Amino acid sequence: MDKNEDIKVRVDHLTKYFGSLHVLDDVSFNIKKGEFLCVVGPTGCGKTTFLNLLTRIYMPTQGELYIDGEPADPKKHSISVVFQEPSSMPWLTVEKNLRFGLEIKKLPKDEIDRRVEKIMDLMGLQEFRNSYPHQLSVSTAQRIIIGRAFAMQPDLLLMDEPYGQMDIKMRYYLEDEVIRLWKEMGTTVVFITHNIEEATYLAERVLILTNKPAKIKEEVHIDMPHPRDVTAPDFIEIRNHITDQIKWW
Repeated sequence: MDKNEDIKVRVDHLTKYFGSLHVLDDVSFNIKKGEFLCVVGPTGCGKTTFLNLLTRIYMPTQGELYIDGEPADPKKHSISVVFQEPSSMPWLTVEKNLRFGLEIKKLPKDEIDRRVEKIMDLMGLQEFRNSYPHQLSVSTAQRIIIGRAFAMQPDLLLMDEPYGQMDIKMRYYLEDEVIRLWKEMGTTVVFITHNIEEATYLAERVLILTNKPAKIKEEVHIDMPHPRDVTAPDFIEIRNHITDQIKWW
């Protein structure tokens, strides 16, 4: 078992019903500080419900989620979420989108300037500083969202199918961007995807959920350096194993 101080999130006997619909069934696991965790499973198995329980959009029916040893509370814990749909503010420029959450938190101006410049450099957004989201490609607009989430320096970054709309080349590009940001910032990332190649490419650990009511079927540790070679035998073996685990119930 991990030492308590190494645990960022503890999921303890988490169960969720919506009326008579049983979505999550007695799920327990830990997420280490600074870990990149991917959660995969069949469509509709409850992956997004898990994120919504962490952010307290829903409350558990039974069990609890702890962040740093305390019940998850978005008012207390710094949690950022990146969704599949672009969610930048269309009336703000790229720079102002990045500044927005930091200004709401009333951080000092020089700290906001420093964080925003760093994210713009890391995400290759400098040339779009004064552009509005509608003037940008879908992938560039999504880079704003990812950059904005990392600029908050959240304790926990939740990503829910953030590249669902994108072609494969752009996905790989953005996956590499996220890995770079994650390594640079040391944030704990929980990444929900139904794309098994993506999970194998990104994660240090993959949780495979069953059909609902979802339990953890298996956890797969991936000890391969980034960026990963998707043609390497080890990569293909892990990807195929996860695929088989999701296919056969």
